[in-house]
Amino acid sequence: MAYNGVVEKTGAGLIVSFGEMLIDFVPTASGVSLAEAPGFLKAPGGAPANVAIAVSRLGGKAAFVGKLGDDEFGHMLAGILRENGVVDEGINFDKGARTALAFVTLRADGEREFMFYRNPSADMLLTPDELNLDLIRSAKVFHYGSISLIVEPCRTAHLKAMEVAKEAGLLLSYDPNLRLPLWPSPEEAREQIKSIWDKADLIKVSDVELEFLTGSNKIDDESAMSLWHPNLKLLLVTLGDLGCRYYTKNFHGEVEAFRVNTVDTTGAGDSFVGALLCKIVDDQSILEDEPRLRAVLKFANACGAITTTKKGAIPALPIESDALSLINGGA
Repeated sequence: MAYNGVVEKTGAGLIVSFGEMLIDFVPTASGVSLAEAPGFLKAPGGAPANVAIAVSRLGGKAAFVGKLGDDEFGHMLAGILRENGVVDEGINFDKGARTALAFVTLRADGEREFMFYRNPSADMLLTPDELNLDLIRSAKVFHYGSISLIVEPCRTAHLKAMEVAKEAGLLLSYDPNLRLPLWPSPEEAREQIKSIWDKADLIKVSDVELEFLTGSNKIDDESAMSLWHPNLKLLLVTLGDLGCRYYTKNFHGEVEAFRVNTVDTTGAGDSFVGALLCKIVDDQSILEDEPRLRAVLKFANACGAITTTKKGAIPALPIESDALSLINGGA
């Protein structure tokens, strides 16, 4: 069926993405454990960095705020951000700590297995004094995850950046991006992820994160609404190949996914978030207009779906014409 709605134009306002950027090492063979892998390919990653590049790839304006090691990998990652048109004025380098590494494998049962090298890595050592506050204040959206809440001094830097963004009137966008192996315990993860919950204007969780945060194995409206807070403008639950559900003060519903040949789901959620943010950055009234919001979420679903059709997150992030082709030719 042809798509009859109008896709909102990508906004010109700046979207600042805060947090970690790292290198994923992905096995050259699929369906093997890390120990069995014959070799690894390096793939740039880190959810906040993926979101920044997703925005830029779609024609939006994005900046990344975070810290990398003053090493070959750190400079390589900064170069990738620049090559993709991401503003680099918020990047710091640490002379004493390395850029974070993660070994990631997709096991034969389809589950991802992670092994992280962060002891400590440069991203964990970002201090409040190193934040480019003017860059943050110049933006319209401030996007972040929860990995930057795990340890000091990065946690304090994260809270400071959020506070400055809130004071400057930015829309605060939160994707917890749960990575349990990085937390001391599941209880600590749940507590810290929820510690900043009521500050966000927009929250996106996956179905797995919904189960983890609510302690319920039900993926339904009641479970989702238990995460609602009074200042929230939009709560999103992504359902993988089943699409997404949306909740606002006045309406809620579901937007179907697109059928594609999935190769690797890495970065699909970040692509979805980047697509959403670049369409609402200049016009947040979309969040209160259900037909327009549904059209934007359909576009975001298309971007997320396309990202699963290639290996790695950043190489798979789509341009707008890719998403429009899928929308017009797909469901």
